[in-house]
Amino acid sequence: MAIAAGTHLGPYEVISPLGAGGMGEVYLAEDLRLNRKVALKLLPAQFTQDEDRLRRFVREAKAASALNHPNIITIYEIGQLDGSHFIATEFIEGHTLREPITGERMRLGEVLEVAVQVASALAAAHKAGIIHRDIKPENIMVRPDGLVKVLDFGLAKLTERRAPTVDADTPTIIKVQTDPGTVMGTVSYMSPEQTRGLEVDARSDLFSLGVVLYELVTGRVPFAGLTTTDVIVAIVDKEPAPLSHHSSEVTAEFQQIVDQALRKERGERYQTAKELLADLKNLKQDLEFEAKWEQALSTRVNGGMAVTTSGGRAAVETDSQRAAGTHAVEIARTTSSAEYLISGIKQHKRSVASMLAVLVLAFAAILYFSLGHGAIDSIAVLPFINASANPTAEELSDSITDNIFNNLSQLPNLRLKSRSAVSRYRGREADPEAVGRELKVHSVLTGMVSQRGEDLSINLELVDVLHSNVLWSEQYKLKVADISAVQEEIAREISEKLRLRLSGAEKKRLEAYQLYLKGRHYWSKRTKEELQQAIKYFQQATETDAKFAPAYAGLADCYNMLVIYGTLPPKMAFPVAKAAAEKALALDETLAEAHTSLAYAKWKYDWDWKGAERDFKRALDLNPGYAPAHQFYASYLATVGRPEEAVEEAKRTQKLDPLSLISNADLAWNYYLAHKYDQAIEQSRSTLELDPNFFPAHRYLGLAYEQKAMYAEAIAELNKAATLSNGSAQMKATLAHAYAMAGKAGEARKILNELEETAKQRYVSPYDIATIYAALGEQNRAFDWLEKAYEERSGWLAYLKINPILDNLHSDPRFADLLRRIGLTP
Repeated sequence: MAIAAGTHLGPYEVISPLGAGGMGEVYLAEDLRLNRKVALKLLPAQFTQDEDRLRRFVREAKAASALNHPNIITIYEIGQLDGSHFIATEFIEGHTLREPITGERMRLGEVLEVAVQVASALAAAHKAGIIHRDIKPENIMVRPDGLVKVLDFGLAKLTERRAPTVDADTPTIIKVQTDPGTVMGTVSYMSPEQTRGLEVDARSDLFSLGVVLYELVTGRVPFAGLTTTDVIVAIVDKEPAPLSHHSSEVTAEFQQIVDQALRKERGERYQTAKELLADLKNLKQDLEFEAKWEQALSTRVNGGMAVTTSGGRAAVETDSQRAAGTHAVEIARTTSSAEYLISGIKQHKRSVASMLAVLVLAFAAILYFSLGHGAIDSIAVLPFINASANPTAEELSDSITDNIFNNLSQLPNLRLKSRSAVSRYRGREADPEAVGRELKVHSVLTGMVSQRGEDLSINLELVDVLHSNVLWSEQYKLKVADISAVQEEIAREISEKLRLRLSGAEKKRLEAYQLYLKGRHYWSKRTKEELQQAIKYFQQATETDAKFAPAYAGLADCYNMLVIYGTLPPKMAFPVAKAAAEKALALDETLAEAHTSLAYAKWKYDWDWKGAERDFKRALDLNPGYAPAHQFYASYLATVGRPEEAVEEAKRTQKLDPLSLISNADLAWNYYLAHKYDQAIEQSRSTLELDPNFFPAHRYLGLAYEQKAMYAEAIAELNKAATLSNGSAQMKATLAHAYAMAGKAGEARKILNELEETAKQRYVSPYDIATIYAALGEQNRAFDWLEKAYEERSGWLAYLKINPILDNLHSDPRFADLLRRIGLTP
């Protein structure tokens, strides 16, 4: 019943009604004690009759009242008046976001402004342990000055049900008519877990905010239906139409943000509001800078230089160049790689600093050419000298030389003497100036390597032969495990000292290559966090040079590994990997890395055994020295029943890249698959001498110990693998298997229960759970989970026939049937 103006409710005098809905009636009132206007919300009786629910609501609402954030409405008081429960909050003049949705559409910049403020409010609330649970346009207000306020923190807790509902007439559904015949409301903004009645966390709010952002841009919710049940089905099972179908203003970066917020699996969404806020701020900043950039490009720059535009490109030109008739240096604006990849992993954004760096490079190039400075155009990299009486250091010296040679070979406008041309200097010190004259090169790089255990010392000298100058000399003291990063640094410093004459496009390609090298360094580590770091570097490389094919192959490899190490579901990540590999091949069909990436996905996801081998062989034909192609082909050979060939191929991998941790560890893995457990143990220990913290080596060592019934040793190693992998579900499952085999069923079940609970929140491979049940002797449960693994096309099923961890299932007819369906038997 409406309350008349002038009515006194305790210290409050009602002025006028503000609105009403399923959450109660709201009035504008005067707080007579403090002479201030308030919004007074009277809560419906049906929500306050359950004492337990009311206590939970009051507790959370009080916590929300303690929040001090400019984008969160201030709660003044929570209490009872004449038997009715109420909330008194600050009164906000303005409008809710429902108004621009049903009226004139907001521009993208305006949407981002609102989104940043809402995400900031959620970040503050989530940090305090408060989840909103009902983010929707009606609960977000915009004041005339643009300040955004998020309303009703805590109220959703009051109306939260213990079981899901699909009754369109319940109080949790507020009907809002949009298109004719379509029922919308609160349910349209629920996360998948919320519609299913599961426990929600902060990520549910982020999904709801994603729905709001989608609706602000398009004027319609992403998940629609004729009935509430239809809406819930859409939320749980269907993907929304791309934003670009409804708005031409949408950028690929904004689409990426919304896509990630709307991931149905919680583990694939933004994990915190802080992460979402960072991406929103970056995109907002980029758009603002681009607007200023466009404005600046149309004006003359002081100091005798002009900037003009043509077809989306910018050219910088000096007065002297115009007079001489020489060309301006062009700065090509980069394009995003998002169009080539399925969304789901946070995309790196261009920063203001990086764009300014492009300008600096352009001006530096102009100055460089106008002053007529020459550049060193040729170099010989002499075989590094092994200063240790240690045979393994000889391989180390060769590996470092080869890696630096490969890095420098990517530099344009640099003539690099071939390996055969410098091979005559192997094993002996040579005078750089004499070598330079013999080989007719401008510069010579010499190096000396000394190894004591894990400690390395590398001495380098770069000599300008023509002018008898030492351009650069440096000594590096490091651990063997850090060599990859140092080799990249060496190549970068050498290229800088060479003062190469590069065009704008060449500089971009060089920058992309350096980012690619960083990506490969992190990719080789194999943990979830480092694979995600690798993705960032590969994406930056594609943004720097959209035609740099190796970076797309790097992305493909990261997504392949995120599946195999149990981080992403196969049906999400493998298609991304294939798309990236195919993009790389579209740019460069001769790229061995891309053929390897594609072969891997065909092998582990498509179970296309012939197609995979064809692509592996194509990669090896194109680049016999590409170690990962040998590495993955070795494991492929093992899965198709050719273990001896697999071991030999793994040995080739290790010989090609003796410093690579994964190359060394994978040799142990192939010994294990070939049931050569002593060799697997020896090789795993050898790998751990290079880096005692490399978790795959601990895993393979533990697996081999387990097969030799050395259970105490196996458990110790697999515990280390689980710890060093930051609690990887896959490593925990392997540890649980060892506990079960050791007769410690209680410990195994403890991990099993933990993983099954984790699987309700984020991805855990069914294959891993199946292995635990197999070890516990529960074959029916094991096959239930293997069937789930088959349905999701788990990559680990490729090893089904040969992995000793499932040996006790071989006699079951269901095992043979599964092998047949995968294609491993006729």
